[in-house]
Amino acid sequence: MEGLEISEILKSDLEYSGRIDSEYYRKHLLSFENQVCKNIYSSLDSVANFLIGPFGSAFNTENYVDNGEYRYVRGQDVKPFILKDGENRFVPFDDFERLKKYALKEKDILVSVVGTLGNACIVQTKDLPAIFSCKSTVIRTSGINPVYTLTFLNCKYGRELLIRKERGAIQKGLNLDDLKTILVPIYSDSFQKTIEKAFYIAQDKLTESKLLYNKAENLLLETIGLNNFQPNTDPVNVKSFKDSFGSTGRLDAEYYQKKYEEVVSHITKQKYDRLANIVNIKKSIEPGSDAYSDEGLPFIRVSDYNKFGLSEPDKKLAPSFCKENAALLAELKPKKETILFSKDGSVGTAYMLRSDKDFITSGAILHLTVKDKKQIIPEYLTLALNSKLVQMQAERDAGGSIILHWRIGEIENVVVPIIDYKKQEQIAALVDESFSLKKQSEQLLEKAKRAVEMAIEQNEQKALEFIYS
Repeated sequence: MEGLEISEILKSDLEYSGRIDSEYYRKHLLSFENQVCKNIYSSLDSVANFLIGPFGSAFNTENYVDNGEYRYVRGQDVKPFILKDGENRFVPFDDFERLKKYALKEKDILVSVVGTLGNACIVQTKDLPAIFSCKSTVIRTSGINPVYTLTFLNCKYGRELLIRKERGAIQKGLNLDDLKTILVPIYSDSFQKTIEKAFYIAQDKLTESKLLYNKAENLLLETIGLNNFQPNTDPVNVKSFKDSFGSTGRLDAEYYQKKYEEVVSHITKQKYDRLANIVNIKKSIEPGSDAYSDEGLPFIRVSDYNKFGLSEPDKKLAPSFCKENAALLAELKPKKETILFSKDGSVGTAYMLRSDKDFITSGAILHLTVKDKKQIIPEYLTLALNSKLVQMQAERDAGGSIILHWRIGEIENVVVPIIDYKKQEQIAALVDESFSLKKQSEQLLEKAKRAVEMAIEQNEQKALEFIYS
């Protein structure tokens, strides 16, 4: 029996569900549950109401639009603490009205219950109006602060006890009845409000961060004279064979829309260069699903990042795979100032790393490193790649497919404006300040989580001393 973990549970202590799977009674989970029960606590269904989302068949996915007023919150949009912003989907007014019983309200807590399990975020005014999918469940608190509840569900105790409730083998999920049984420690109103205050200060910093990033984007567009650019909507563009297929190898009409010509023409009338001359491009690997594991080396896919940062990846590479491919993986771990750049799916998303990273990216993500930082500042280049200047080139090259794919040969030929170095420095400074505020926001959320953990482990007073330190 040496090396085995054993927990002994009386039949009378089994939950209503009668769960007898050994993973449910791991020692650290029992310890976490006992720790929560040392305080005043309540089951979640005693302090909240629940709403499950509509089945997917309730929507016609062909009606989804990229821009609109009525947001459709997917399971993949639910991230820790806040809803993912970017690549949002929207539904027409008629669909929203038909399904308005699934309309979200401010301070609703969304928990992902299919796919990536256990992410919990809160709905804010900026996210509304919106409805949600069956891949999430709404928790509407009553008699307990929703932001405090959210913070508990994101701290190590809440998250572990939440994930503990998962069921299923191949397709895992969280059932509503199981969610209702989660135990929540109850502290004073003043403590709960202190946690809430920390959350909103963090959100203010995040909002300021995004405003600074937008200011940097606008400065770039103003510098090259495209701040008031309106894409040409003329559907007709006449081309000779020589100027079309003869030079590009493309026959699809969408490629030759005038709006793409106009933006490229504007860039090339100023100082510019091809991306291949600016950066070194390194490809990563696609190890295949057999290499995935619940534990191991983090594996970043396109869905795990956007221009504002990285999220916790769903997939990891198994220790056995990492051991067999140690030399290759060591070469592929990205270094500080590497720009991650997506070529498949959501093409053209750029994010610059601000430190060396111990993870591997998928083959859909290229690693770009600036050749001459005395000519091009990496922060400036990253912002330029995310701007509509490059995004329209990505749309032109990769358009027309169900799953977008941007060929490396096309990426190498992307034209990038080379603006005055001092202007680049101004843009880089705004971007740096933006990401500094974002980091402060993340640190505040981590501090709020840790304060809740300290209240559970020690007492409320120690937690308050920590959060005010």
